[in-house]
Amino acid sequence: MTIRFDVLTLHPEIVRVPLASSIIGRACEAGLMGVGVHDIRDHAPGRHRQVDDAPYGGGAGMVMKVDIVADALDAVATPASYVVLTSPGGTPFTQRVAERLLQHEHLVIVTGHYEGIDARIELLVDEEISLGDFVLTGGEIAAVAIVDAVARLMPGVLGNEASAQDESFASDLLEYPQYTRPRVWRDHSVPEVLLSGNHGAVARWRKEQAELRTQARRPDLWERHLRRTIIDERSHDE
Repeated sequence: MTIRFDVLTLHPEIVRVPLASSIIGRACEAGLMGVGVHDIRDHAPGRHRQVDDAPYGGGAGMVMKVDIVADALDAVATPASYVVLTSPGGTPFTQRVAERLLQHEHLVIVTGHYEGIDARIELLVDEEISLGDFVLTGGEIAAVAIVDAVARLMPGVLGNEASAQDESFASDLLEYPQYTRPRVWRDHSVPEVLLSGNHGAVARWRKEQAELRTQARRPDLWERHLRRTIIDERSHDE
């Protein structure tokens, strides 16, 4: 299984540099995935390659032109592509969304800038995704986050396949605390159960810690976890 990402942006360097590094960079070099970063300005006419204009109806800021963004999209998308637009009004990005996006072999991510893109671009996208309830200068950081979260779910991208299963949000729970050497640091010792060699006890401790952390830090996740558990139990009984 391989997946291809293509990101359309006005600032390619913001996307290209982090995705060429670390785990994602190595996965690309190994041929497990592909990442293309495309400058929307390449499709803008004229010497100044202007990609934006003043908004109809007045108002502050500039709006990216739909015709130029559409030409950039047409250059990389195919009928089989799944096109995502980063947008504050989009679906909140979660681990579940990342898992769903993994089902597509080609993801094209369109990033906005300035005051956004002419709303008619929505006619050409399959889904809008928001990184959260805050405002960024542009959609590049969101695009990098989406690529990273989806790609690391692919077989072979992570060194240990079990890592993705144990991480925070994989089961609507935060991950349990992790420890390594030194055994004692500033009078704080590693929990004894992790040194016991009792794998069953370790598993129970980790599950308990994940639940306690989630209850204390993310009660919204804990409620979702409880609801999902109830639904799963009912389905099993049926």
